Amino acid sequence: MIRVVLVDDQPIVRAGVGRILGHEDGFEVVAECGDGEEAVTAVAAHGPDVVLMDIRMPRLDGIEASRRIARLPDPPPVLVLTTFDEDEVLWGALEAGVSGFLLKDASADDLIAATRAVAGGGAWFDRSVAPRVLDAYRDRVAPANRERQRLEQLTDRENAVLALIARGASNREVGATLFVSEATVKSHVGSIFTKLGVRDRAAAIVFAFDHGVVGIGERHDDGGGSPGHAPPPRD
Repeated sequence: MIRVVLVDDQPIVRAGVGRILGHEDGFEVVAECGDGEEAVTAVAAHGPDVVLMDIRMPRLDGIEASRRIARLPDPPPVLVLTTFDEDEVLWGALEAGVSGFLLKDASADDLIAATRAVAGGGAWFDRSVAPRVLDAYRDRVAPANRERQRLEQLTDRENAVLALIARGASNREVGATLFVSEATVKSHVGSIFTKLGVRDRAAAIVFAFDHGVVGIGERHDDGGGSPGHAPPPRD
């Protein structure tokens, strides 16, 4: 049996979903909740295989409840079941860590299939929102992942060099800080350009700020105008 916690502020909706997710199809509803606070408590108490979560509810909405459930030990996956498909709701739910998103006008077959998929560790997105999720992945998530992978190619030494040049240090100052020759710094800088896919120092600095290697306002000097010194990092 797939053990389910149903969360919706409308009893008639919970009753309808509960009838669809019956024992004959391999489901057991272990708790019904009318708001997000009840949901977090029920999940902690029952340890379900999956949570069906409404979004707009009193006291605690489904997005915040999903965030809190995700912080529990061994949290179950959450399938959002909602009337609303606005971007604010969709992206808020995804950022909260939900595994699926289904609209309430879906068929009973889709509800059963989505619940099984999410309970089994998969994902499910309603046909009406799936294209938007895929477009967002192609436009934002995939490029960001590729850029993070480029950054992960840098050695600890190259990361240190990138951080220093992003703070405005010259090659000579980088060498003095890391206790290496200027020629070695130039070699590291060339390797950084190659791994990050950038053409020059300016592009490398922009990359460093965009990916959190350094923060805006950070400076290389230690307040007295001279470069600070730190133990050389591992290559």
